[in-house]
Amino acid sequence: MDARQLKIQAAGAALEHVRPGMRLGIGTGSTAEEFVRLLAEKVEAGLEIKGVPTSERTAGLCVELGVPIHSLDELPELDLTIDGADEVDRELRLIKGGGGALLREKIVACASERMVVIADESKVVETLGRFALPVEVSPFGLAATRIAVEKAASALGLTGALELRMDRDVPFETDGGHFILDASFGRIPDAEALSAALNSIPGVVEHGLFLSVACEAIIAGPNGVSIMKSRGNQEI
Repeated sequence: MDARQLKIQAAGAALEHVRPGMRLGIGTGSTAEEFVRLLAEKVEAGLEIKGVPTSERTAGLCVELGVPIHSLDELPELDLTIDGADEVDRELRLIKGGGGALLREKIVACASERMVVIADESKVVETLGRFALPVEVSPFGLAATRIAVEKAASALGLTGALELRMDRDVPFETDGGHFILDASFGRIPDAEALSAALNSIPGVVEHGLFLSVACEAIIAGPNGVSIMKSRGNQEI
């Protein structure tokens, strides 16, 4: 079973959480796009939902496939968000933002009663940090913000390259007009401490540590789908 088939398998299992009339946050990334494609088939068959996309890219795919979408201002309280992740640990802590939509993804997820993650088993880790942590920053004061992030990481014993994400020969720009620093720490033993440190830096708009946000992860592997749940939801 190839990587795309695993993503489709996880996305298909997530559809079981979707009910008629739901206000649904719709994530960004390759696995989330498979979910959109399957959701579109259900919508075409008569399922009524109201979607809130987490990126312009997802919004475009929804429009193309006929999934009804609204802004978060129109629907500021959501029932459920389905989204992928770059990493997920056994406590359902996530690294997200590989696609550059972490700010909107976190806003939408936190506006939802529940967030369910869909991923293949390669995304499951014992300790976060194998995937570079995206840190969304203001273009203004970029050099100062980079230094502040490096100092905050160093104080926690974290080292590694801090690279400005590029789009060919210019900095990658998020939907919100910000830049992204990708921090290759390799291992983040205390994600909560790093989250608090990054949140204290004025030039940091948001970061890709999603802590205490997801309630369930649907993980697809060669032997089928498994479910990981947060401790508050009888983690298994």
